[in-house]
Amino acid sequence: MVPLDLADDLRAQGLQVTAQRLAVLEAVRANSHASADSVWEFAVTRIGSISRQAVYDALAALTEAGLVRRIQPAGSPARFEGRVHDNHHHMICRECGHLVDVDCAAGAVPCLTPSDSHGFEVDEAEVVYWGRCATCKDNGESQIPVAALTLTGKNSTTKT
Repeated sequence: MVPLDLADDLRAQGLQVTAQRLAVLEAVRANSHASADSVWEFAVTRIGSISRQAVYDALAALTEAGLVRRIQPAGSPARFEGRVHDNHHHMICRECGHLVDVDCAAGAVPCLTPSDSHGFEVDEAEVVYWGRCATCKDNGESQIPVAALTLTGKNSTTKT
């Protein structure tokens, strides 16, 4: 059974409560940094049948409503998370693709102040830290060149 607070959250944002939106929102909240494919897989286990397009549509509506945050680190598919409105950042392992949240170290949103705002009113800063996670570092794996990586950590170079 879907928690009532999911339906309440949809209503509070003026969204119609549907089985598809409930399943997608539950998937994102249960699986931090989920890809659209993993959201679809989760949703299928909840409601039995849902098209990938319905998942994409629900993710777009939930993102627009501020219930879901879409992130897309360089060279990777979009990821979705339920942690919204706190302007946290992300850290990604270059070797295995592990992605974690990183809280702002100082200050309030946007956590960073540009040297020159160029007339912008800055309300958010998006930072991605890249490096090696503790597991990869402890395993002594060699560092793979940045250009040869995807978010999954697989070497994308091919022999010619």
